Amino acid sequence: MSAVTSGLGTASCRFAHYFVVCGIDTETGLEPDELSAEGFEQNPIQRAFRSKVLAHYPQSPDRGPLNTDAINMLCMPRGLLFRTQADSLEPHFHSFIVSCDDGTRCYGFVHTYYEEVKSVQITTAMHTLYQMHHVEHHSSSSSASASSPSSSSLDSLASSTEEADTDSSCVGCAGSYDQETDALYVSKALCLLTPLPFLQASRRFLSQLHLAAASPSAPPLPLESYVHNILYEVPLPPPGRSLRFHGVQGPIVVQRPGPEELPLGDYPLGETCALLGVEGLVQLLTCLLLETQVLLYSQDYQRLMTVAESVSTLLFPFQWQHVYLPILPAPLLHLLDAPVPFLLGVQRVEGTTRSSLHLAHEANLCFVDIDQHGVEPPEDLPLFPDQAELLQELREVLLRFGLPPHRAPATMRFGLPPHRAPATMRFGLQPHRAPATTLTPAPPCLSGLVLEDLMEDKRNGNLGGEELAVLERLQALAKSCGVGGATNTGGGVVLGRPFEEEEELRSAKLNAQLREVFACRFSAMFNRYDEFIIQSVSDLESWLSNREGSSCFDKSAFLSAQPASHVHFLSCFLETAMFSHLVEGKVTSRWAGQEPTQRLFDGRLERERLYNLDDEDPSNRRYRKCTTFHESGITLFLSPAQTIERRLLKVDHTALHPHLLNMRIGQGRHQPGCFPCLQADVLAQGHNTNKCGMPLTVCCGVVGRWSGRGATPRRVELRPPITETSALDNDQREKHTLGRKNLQQSTLLDPSPLAVTQTHRDFVEGLLRECCLKTKRMLVERMGGHGMEQGQGEASIAGLQENTLIHGLCDLLERIWAHGLQLKQGKSALWSHLLYYQACQDKMEPPALSPVSDGVGQGRLEEGLAYRGSCLQDMRFVQAMSSSLSEVGRARAWIQLALEKKMLSPHLRDLLANQELVRQLYKPHAFLLSEEEREQFLFHLLSLNTVDYFCFTRCFTSVSIPYRVVIMPMKKLSIAMTTVTPWVCVSGELGDSGVRNIPRNIQEIYFQCKNLGRLSTLQLGQENSGLLAKCLVDCVLVYNLITGHLYRFPCGRWLGKGVGDGSLERVLIGQLVSPGGEEDAGRGAGTPLELGSPPQSGRTGLGALGGRNRMTSTEVQETLREAMNNLIKHFHKPEQERGNLTVLLCGEEGLVRSLEHFLLHGFKSSRLFQRTVFIWDFVEKAVVTMEMADQMGDLQGSTEVWDSLCRYAHAINSSQRNIGKEGKFQLLVCLGVRDRLLSRWLPLLAGCPLTVRMYEEGALLRDGSALHALYRLLHTLQDFNITLETALVKGLEL
Repeated sequence: MSAVTSGLGTASCRFAHYFVVCGIDTETGLEPDELSAEGFEQNPIQRAFRSKVLAHYPQSPDRGPLNTDAINMLCMPRGLLFRTQADSLEPHFHSFIVSCDDGTRCYGFVHTYYEEVKSVQITTAMHTLYQMHHVEHHSSSSSASASSPSSSSLDSLASSTEEADTDSSCVGCAGSYDQETDALYVSKALCLLTPLPFLQASRRFLSQLHLAAASPSAPPLPLESYVHNILYEVPLPPPGRSLRFHGVQGPIVVQRPGPEELPLGDYPLGETCALLGVEGLVQLLTCLLLETQVLLYSQDYQRLMTVAESVSTLLFPFQWQHVYLPILPAPLLHLLDAPVPFLLGVQRVEGTTRSSLHLAHEANLCFVDIDQHGVEPPEDLPLFPDQAELLQELREVLLRFGLPPHRAPATMRFGLPPHRAPATMRFGLQPHRAPATTLTPAPPCLSGLVLEDLMEDKRNGNLGGEELAVLERLQALAKSCGVGGATNTGGGVVLGRPFEEEEELRSAKLNAQLREVFACRFSAMFNRYDEFIIQSVSDLESWLSNREGSSCFDKSAFLSAQPASHVHFLSCFLETAMFSHLVEGKVTSRWAGQEPTQRLFDGRLERERLYNLDDEDPSNRRYRKCTTFHESGITLFLSPAQTIERRLLKVDHTALHPHLLNMRIGQGRHQPGCFPCLQADVLAQGHNTNKCGMPLTVCCGVVGRWSGRGATPRRVELRPPITETSALDNDQREKHTLGRKNLQQSTLLDPSPLAVTQTHRDFVEGLLRECCLKTKRMLVERMGGHGMEQGQGEASIAGLQENTLIHGLCDLLERIWAHGLQLKQGKSALWSHLLYYQACQDKMEPPALSPVSDGVGQGRLEEGLAYRGSCLQDMRFVQAMSSSLSEVGRARAWIQLALEKKMLSPHLRDLLANQELVRQLYKPHAFLLSEEEREQFLFHLLSLNTVDYFCFTRCFTSVSIPYRVVIMPMKKLSIAMTTVTPWVCVSGELGDSGVRNIPRNIQEIYFQCKNLGRLSTLQLGQENSGLLAKCLVDCVLVYNLITGHLYRFPCGRWLGKGVGDGSLERVLIGQLVSPGGEEDAGRGAGTPLELGSPPQSGRTGLGALGGRNRMTSTEVQETLREAMNNLIKHFHKPEQERGNLTVLLCGEEGLVRSLEHFLLHGFKSSRLFQRTVFIWDFVEKAVVTMEMADQMGDLQGSTEVWDSLCRYAHAINSSQRNIGKEGKFQLLVCLGVRDRLLSRWLPLLAGCPLTVRMYEEGALLRDGSALHALYRLLHTLQDFNITLETALVKGLEL
């Protein structure tokens, strides 16, 4: 069974589906509402009791049974409420919405009033309950203040009873009740269920119906006639048409947008703006778009519904895909514990505060206090794109309607009349015992009638001759006297509309214009979204089977085409279910019909592309205001506001008037002051005829005459709207629906213990499924699957896109830890658990030292102990980071740190190992107490250890980090480290450590400095003091003692004068080491390693010509092409996805190493030289040769390029840094690439006379075709701006 009825909604073409009456069942009497949040210590007059559905019509619908329990809860969310004549008896109006399991929606409109209780059984029971409460309350007060402990409880009870009987001061007071002197009233609800949100029409119909029942005089027809008319004889107006039907006291007009207009939205956006302000409205909309948890809070149920529905209509073309209950009845308050995105509304009980809600979810919660006009969004909420310009445009729209753009006082409303009905609706409610002012009903409202339309009713058979004669006389009187505000419109005499109708029209026009502003913003933001949709399969069945494992949208390409200021918001929004629903609908439209909403949106985009002739760059587009309601060269049609006004002023159709039914004598008798029990037999569907004896058929037929505005009468077929799954068979529709919605709405609305248990079970399964999908997505993106598909090689989701996925993981962990939580400190459920865990561990053992507290040269790690850091050590480090971090911020920092250390799953396993603490903090249904799901969850998180993340390093850039540097000499010469005094300078993305000296005879050093980011280079040098100041270094290892990352800087060369290339300083390029390869990373180390890496080949001297395996010309050229390809792809990636440029230039497979292979090919080394020769030797000799030729005048042509090469070579040689010949060649290549000179230097070197003597004839440098190919490759780098790290060019001014 669905939430309201199975199959309700799309198949019906009636205005209303059901008429429901809820109230007290006099047969069962007073039943306490056990599921209500109110306690028995409350005054019975103020206590809630259980209500019931007294009647619903039709009783046997053809659409399936009605879920009366759900309707009853939503009609009376707090249950039955009692009042006396001393209390306010004003009627109230509110609405609600129910989402069915098939995705359709049903709207309920409720008119609640107070009816006098006639049942002696009920009044006696209430009198008894009140006396018991009064005695108990008085006894507790007396015992608290009594000075003599000897008085017996029986005497106290007797005296209290006497006082209660004799005390006359409270008689007639609010909250008191005496059966003899007071009249008792109980709430009763009249409800109308409709398929579309006809708010204004339903409110007026129900209020008129109540007025007729409460009036001392009988209405013109029995109430059954009006209910029968609204249920069976008033059809839904077709799209783009308006309809007039009749209530008890006058006509009511409704209209429905056309196919090219925005869907119907009858809830007043003007009131929402007055309550929240335009800033609060945009903030709330942003939270909904990003699918945070939204909780609305107000004393007024209709305010909850107004805000929720108003903001939901602004989502077009997107649709909310999660739990949606703007009015949360008291029996369903357990849904506040739902670990999923939701939009819930809770009534504020008078005298309570937000803290009384006991919210488990606050880390990603948007709390909206409507009565206090406050919107409290979650932390780090992205700004809506072009938010400042959007706010200005919204303010301009409001000012055109004379409304303040800022929050208005609570009493100031616009559009919707007050939710409390006027005092004139309280007919017959005053008790006969108490004096009261006699109220008379207002005359029926005939305003807004067009007599020409009534003449059409005569022709359609809706009016009799006597009725028409009266109206003709009224028309003649209006023409002759001009009374009643009648005006001649050319199409008939229109009686003046009252203020209420004018306000409704203004509200509808304001809604249309505000919604157009937001629709234009989404059209601009997603103007060409269909161009980024990936069509990977050819049939629907394959797509449905693989939808979870494939991506339908190229998110990276889409984001790269957006303005930079939009990317933060859009990167988060692209991960939402509502965006995925839009994309999936576009994909499935190849095989099935489109949803009307998506078809409308795509049509708007096509028109915008047709009229927009500007070839504006999407990444630099400017904000353009919505011009739909302004005159322009493009806007040639009526604006939506004008279209709505035209429909309301010129009604297309008048429905059948209410008429007498075939009722037996005595039925339908008027009972002043109370709503009668309607006759079910005359309200049975299909059993009635009209006055002419004709059967009443409204579905898919003609009822009355649709004017068509000048067109000839025609038969109007009311077809159900086409949905996304209309063309799918049953199996495909089930796959498509279950893949999109996991929670059954019918289960959510069932407060029974069995249903609540099943709901929480569904939550647990949904969380596990979400964890599986999120971790899988993170792995695929991090491993570069998407980048490989786009031909980008190894892709990185560094920066914003990575942060978006990790932020989603943090939100998921918060929701898992909040599910079933009953004890919490602060807003973060996870951090609260960590605090409790820390307190328990501190009682058992003293806190362990953190590496943060260790000074330089202190806190040495024990031999053989791999430092990883425990759960609590990471927590203490986060606590010491900054006092400005909130609980939510600290929880996210802890998660990001554990993820970067590849310790997230082990840390959480340690946290959950204390089962006694978990059972104290959580309810039995919590996810963390579901053993099987918990183990699978930890296993999914463990899979994230296969990739490297730098989320903590990149987010917390100002934190102080301790580092450990270990110098690894060659194993056989490790004793040589005792003769040198080395120093290091570590550089990363965020800066460098400065020079750090290492004492002699020491191979490692500890220091602490500001976060360096991901490490890239390391400068290693020595002071050259001592007789044997030289050493052969294998590599240098740098440990980040917080994140656990290990970087290996290969060297494999001598450091010292007289050996190798004589370098006293080397610039080493870092490589991140993955876990599992520590033996290879620190081969020959005398100090144990914390982490390891795969085997890394030790790098020999760059450019040295001794003992080297020669490469063939094909291998050299392939290596060079690969290095250039990596460089070009680096610059074609989005900036936030680029890797380390220094590695691509100077790394093992970088450009410098590839050029070295090119210049070494065919070099006459072993035959001509008896010593080690470096490429820099050849460059120096070539420079000297060309300088001599220049002095002798032998150089031909321009010498500009030769001058630049000579100038750079001399500057490098004259630098104060002693970086050796290999370092000098590396620096020359880097400078040549930066200054766009390298491609011009190589042909000069090839044409130098020295080249013929030093290279063989088959050398690549002497091969014209190879040299030309190299020139073309290097020339492509001139299109990019290359910035070198400071460590590479330090001390050099060029």
